[in-house]
Amino acid sequence: MKIKNNTQVILSTLVCLLPIILSLILYDKLPNQLPIHFGMNGEPDNYASKAIAAFLLPCLLAALNLFVHIIMNADPKRKNANIVVRGVALWTSPIVSLIFVPITLFKGMGYDIPIETVSFSLIGLMYLILGNYMPKSRQSYTVGIRLPWTLDNEENWNKTHRFGGFVWVLGGLAIIVNAFIGNFYFFFAVTALLVILPIIYSYLLYRKQSNENED
Repeated sequence: MKIKNNTQVILSTLVCLLPIILSLILYDKLPNQLPIHFGMNGEPDNYASKAIAAFLLPCLLAALNLFVHIIMNADPKRKNANIVVRGVALWTSPIVSLIFVPITLFKGMGYDIPIETVSFSLIGLMYLILGNYMPKSRQSYTVGIRLPWTLDNEENWNKTHRFGGFVWVLGGLAIIVNAFIGNFYFFFAVTALLVILPIIYSYLLYRKQSNENED
């Protein structure tokens, strides 16, 4: 297991750094300033030097990837996490680097790339995948809906994740559809509901269980 974990850390870190090859190839063609943040309309609203965007950004994502692996592998209950949910968590930084660093380079060179459509589609797909496998995750300190009530009570954890999985699948589908509409406020509203609804459900379940125990 340790060898497998080490291999995954090395491979995912290399994937984070892979866009640096493209940066080296395109470096002389890049403008001095590249967009590193985009507004609600998909237009850049913050810039950085091409050295930072082309080289530092992948390195920062690689560092974040290492941090995530360290935290998740230190979880005493890491074996409880569903393998797909855990995989999504571990490979988010590499995927972000592999997709969005090249987009940053090409946007800076003037290519018309609908970054809001790409971003919303990927986020919606992530919610959809996580929601589908969320009910299969057992109690964990790093993966899942980690609330005092879910971590304290296995039944609460299981029911909350079944409910949360259903909500996240619906939310993911809605966000994917919205990716081609481009309503930024709708995206944030759905994302807020995906966070709030499972928390409310879990708390109400906790209160119900507490009242039943008192009786």
